[in-house]
Amino acid sequence: MTPTGYLLLAIGAAGFGAAMLFLGFFLSKRIGEGKILAAERMAERIVAEAQREAETLKRSAHLEAKEEAYRAKAAFEKEAQAKRQEIGQQERRLVERDGSIDRKADLLRKKEGDIDLREKDLGGKERALLAKDERLTKLLEEENAKLEHIAGMTQEQARQFLLQNLEAQARHDAAQIVKEIKDKARETADREAKEIVTQAIQRCATDHTVESTVSVVSLPSDEVKGRIIGREGRNIRAFEAATGVEVLIDDTPEAAIISGFDPVRREVARLALERLVSDGRIQPSRIEEVVVKARAEVEQSVRAAGEAICLEMGIAGLHPEIVKLLGRMKYRSSYGQNILQHSREVALLAGMMAGELGMDTVIAKRAGLLHDLGKAADQTMEGTHTEIGVELARKYGEPPVVLDAIASHHDDVEAQSAIAVLVDAADGISGARPGARRETLEAYIKRLEKLEEIANSFKGVGKSYAIQAGREIRIIVEPEKVTDMQSQEMASEIAQKIESQLEYPGQIKVTVIRETRAVEYAK
Repeated sequence: MTPTGYLLLAIGAAGFGAAMLFLGFFLSKRIGEGKILAAERMAERIVAEAQREAETLKRSAHLEAKEEAYRAKAAFEKEAQAKRQEIGQQERRLVERDGSIDRKADLLRKKEGDIDLREKDLGGKERALLAKDERLTKLLEEENAKLEHIAGMTQEQARQFLLQNLEAQARHDAAQIVKEIKDKARETADREAKEIVTQAIQRCATDHTVESTVSVVSLPSDEVKGRIIGREGRNIRAFEAATGVEVLIDDTPEAAIISGFDPVRREVARLALERLVSDGRIQPSRIEEVVVKARAEVEQSVRAAGEAICLEMGIAGLHPEIVKLLGRMKYRSSYGQNILQHSREVALLAGMMAGELGMDTVIAKRAGLLHDLGKAADQTMEGTHTEIGVELARKYGEPPVVLDAIASHHDDVEAQSAIAVLVDAADGISGARPGARRETLEAYIKRLEKLEEIANSFKGVGKSYAIQAGREIRIIVEPEKVTDMQSQEMASEIAQKIESQLEYPGQIKVTVIRETRAVEYAK
């Protein structure tokens, strides 16, 4: 094909393409316009349907609102009807109440009238009674004057005489009642108490006292005495200064006596002197060394003794300082009785009696063991051993029952618990048993003389005898001066006076004897 043909073909193709493009544009425009018209018609239909639905919803809402208003109106009318009925009922009740009040007012007015009448009547009777009272008073005065003239004494004298007779009769009756009460109480209490105490004593058998205030150290020969004294007495002075005791070197063969009031120091001195004598090296420097070692051993022995007694009694929870003080009692004595042994006895006795009475045996033993705690420290503190014991027990957290037992076991204060009473009784038993304590002959005689002196100071006493080592005093009264009731009163008064004026272990029995004898001879 020629170039011209190609050119024509190209021009034809281009014209065909342009025609087709125009045709496509025209067709698309017509199609677009049709779609727009269809869309507009559809929109118009949708709007028309929406308007119809809106009208329908509006009519429905209007109908529902009318129904709701109708229901509310019906409910309101029903409630209003109920209120009207309730108000009607209240009005009827108020009317009835007004009627009742009116009736009550009428009754009150009637009663007031009756009361006025009665008051007038009572006024007349009162005036009549006053007149009678005046006449009776005059009659009584006349009768009293006649009685005074007949009796020969005034009315006040007669009253005093009557009061004295009544007082004497009352005292007699009171003494009789007291005697009967005491007799009945003794019939049961004495028997049961004796049984309990007897059983406790039988179960607590202990040794007699062997305590002393001096210690004796045996020497191998009398030559050792010179070494103990030393040149110009320097050894014995150094020993006494280190131990705080007094060493007596006398004519006693092969013995040195250590004397001192502090039993712990005396024990330290005894151990130290025995070791020095056994070692043979007795000089001031060696003395100080041995005394320090002996003091350490005694302190260890004190702790061991305290722990042992607590273990034996089954008492736990004691403060270590209290345990140490208990151990120190091992080297203390009172009237020749070892205090640790005495405290052990009191603990056992109190525990046994508490067990018989159904009480706490552990706390009873604890209180009995610690009742003389103050004696372990009374040389370093001021006050009586009961005051010191209470202070120490309170300081180391002991319970109130134990404090009460310590404070009251010598009747310094009144016992507040049954345990304290048992400890007091156990203390008296332990101190009063035969052989428990020693007493000088002079003090013993003075105590007996004081007992008889107190008894003889009472009017009507003929003779008095202190017997049973001062544990009982028997008083024989003159029967023409002392009646049976007065003898009972005298026994109580003598016992009270003995308690207030004497100090003694245990208790003292006061027996007043009144005896009348009628003697005739047949010829």
